Amino acid sequence: MAPRNDRRVIPASDDSAKMMKQVLANHAPDGHEVDVRPILSIIEDIFRRATATPSKIDGLPNGTLEHMDALHDNKSPVAFSGTPEPLSDIIHKICCEISCKCSGGDALATTMALFNTLSSYSWDTKMVLSLAAFAVNYGEFCLVAQLCTENSLANSVAVLKQLPEIPAGYDGLKPQLDELNNLIGAMLDLTNCIVEFKQLPSQYISNDGQAMSMDQAHYQAAYWTFRSIVACNSRMLSLRGLRHEVTASTTDELELSTLTHKVSNIHVYENLKKQIDFWRQQIDKIRQIEEYNNLVRLLEKNNQDNIKVLRALIYAEDLVDGETRTTVQIDVLKKKHVLLLISSLDLSQEEILVLRKMYKDLKASKDKECRIVWLPIVDRSIDWQQTLYKFDSLQKRMPWYTIQDPATIQPAVIKYIKEEWKYSKKAILVSVDPQGRILNQNAFPTLWIWGISAFPFTAETEEALWKEKSWTLELLVGGIDATILQWMKEERFICLYGGNDAAWIRKFTNSAKAVASKAQINWGMAYVGKKNAKKRLEEISSIITKEDSSHIVIDGTAMCFFWARLERMLFSKLQHGMSVEKDNIMREVMTLLSFDGSDQGWAIFWRGKTQEMASAKGTAAIDCMEKFHEWQNDASQTGFIEGLNNYLHKIRTGKHCNRLILAGVNGAIPGRVPCADCGHDMEMFFMYRCCPE
Repeated sequence: MAPRNDRRVIPASDDSAKMMKQVLANHAPDGHEVDVRPILSIIEDIFRRATATPSKIDGLPNGTLEHMDALHDNKSPVAFSGTPEPLSDIIHKICCEISCKCSGGDALATTMALFNTLSSYSWDTKMVLSLAAFAVNYGEFCLVAQLCTENSLANSVAVLKQLPEIPAGYDGLKPQLDELNNLIGAMLDLTNCIVEFKQLPSQYISNDGQAMSMDQAHYQAAYWTFRSIVACNSRMLSLRGLRHEVTASTTDELELSTLTHKVSNIHVYENLKKQIDFWRQQIDKIRQIEEYNNLVRLLEKNNQDNIKVLRALIYAEDLVDGETRTTVQIDVLKKKHVLLLISSLDLSQEEILVLRKMYKDLKASKDKECRIVWLPIVDRSIDWQQTLYKFDSLQKRMPWYTIQDPATIQPAVIKYIKEEWKYSKKAILVSVDPQGRILNQNAFPTLWIWGISAFPFTAETEEALWKEKSWTLELLVGGIDATILQWMKEERFICLYGGNDAAWIRKFTNSAKAVASKAQINWGMAYVGKKNAKKRLEEISSIITKEDSSHIVIDGTAMCFFWARLERMLFSKLQHGMSVEKDNIMREVMTLLSFDGSDQGWAIFWRGKTQEMASAKGTAAIDCMEKFHEWQNDASQTGFIEGLNNYLHKIRTGKHCNRLILAGVNGAIPGRVPCADCGHDMEMFFMYRCCPE
């Protein structure tokens, strides 16, 4: 057996302040930046292949050339045209230094010599270049040792260098190679950590205590990496002469394991990774603020067209065409009105139906160049596969444009949408004109109420439409039910009623039909249900149909549309700064919504298309029907609706309890809401509800 190298063992505890001062004294970077990532990728590839063991690859016989080549498939190093000439020179120089000086020289002196050779480079570059030199030495060593049983040339070189046969002699060498590979892995982790920090944008790193501690970590990391490289290279050289007989030095193994522990401690206990994570988070925050401010400035200035604005919001070049299911470029939106549909993945069936109708009407209208784009705001904390499943399901129901991936919506954009456009959870529809100006931060209420007649959905257009309207049955029901519209044309007396109390409904409808008969009026009754009670409404509707009590507004979806539209009327009025004291429509909408918020049934009476109306709820609605004889003469003289109003005013008492329940809204909530019965301000409460059906 060949004699072992006579070298001085490096005590891993030798990290004195004197040594660190020497390290810093030899650090004189010239400012030349080196892109070390490609070099580090090749280094990692060399070590990955060099440290491959038979147990790491299944299905191949141990000790074969095919076994070692199996790693080649699909895992080749990154495309790299070769190191620049000066770097190849310095890598070669370091290879020679660590090979010659480790063959019996002073290991500590070798370590300091490396710092002197690499004095003009930054800390991360020093570490990568020294690792590259060791990777060359170790790669050549392993390559010859691995191929010596399969290749004659490699075998001859191995004989002259007295290298062990790998993998034939792997079992005997395993303890030594394991310690070596563990230290190599620790050095790679530490070097990656330092490189990762160096590649953080320097303009965001402040010169505070944390940055100072990172500087200290850098030169300590470089020092212990150099010490480890010298030790690893010495350990590798000591394997020469062990071609047929393997012995292990306890001192060598202890040295490598001690260095592994030290290098790993720099990585873990001195919080290198933790500080990198901290700075990455800080940089992300700063960048988000910058992106947010850039977005604010962009949307505040006058733009020539909408594409720049849309690119900043959508953050993608391609969209999905919902009709053809193909991708199209964002330029298809250029010089067009765009409605940005912003919602969660809980977009309701009613909202989609409204949008589909509007989309169909817009396509049929040749003078309205308007497109819809869906921008989903998703919760990234929940299971992403579940999120994508819900996204795909909703996307398939949309004939308009959508983004390809919900993850493309940037945090700064989401912040802007929430803060500037007041998005919470309810869907909003932002109107953008061909010049990129925001015409309406939420055109959804406008759309529910007016449809495409409000195009281009500006506040001025909607305000003009409101001025043309008064509180009539036609405005209340819109176009949701053809039967009611026909009744209006026939100038019938029409009663809409709602609630989910079957006993009240039965009693009210029977007495109301009796009144219509006695008053000899052309009468029509329609049940419009109640908000957020689909399952119960199905039961009530079944009873009404079975007993032939009255007409029913089509189905549950139409009922939901009726109530959603009523709420949008209120929100629209709020957007225009209206109040119940000054706006009759807003007052009547609130009254009807407060009726629905109670646990009682209610009714509202109209005469055809006129503005004549009366309303009542609970026992008052039934009493006025059952006691028709008390106001029958008044009805004959003044008219049915006026007579009913006179009687309701007569029987009104001070006892009442009204509730107005509004779903979460985007934007203003009325600060003062007068009671529908007494006019006093109602108290405000918060309610959290979960009623799955």
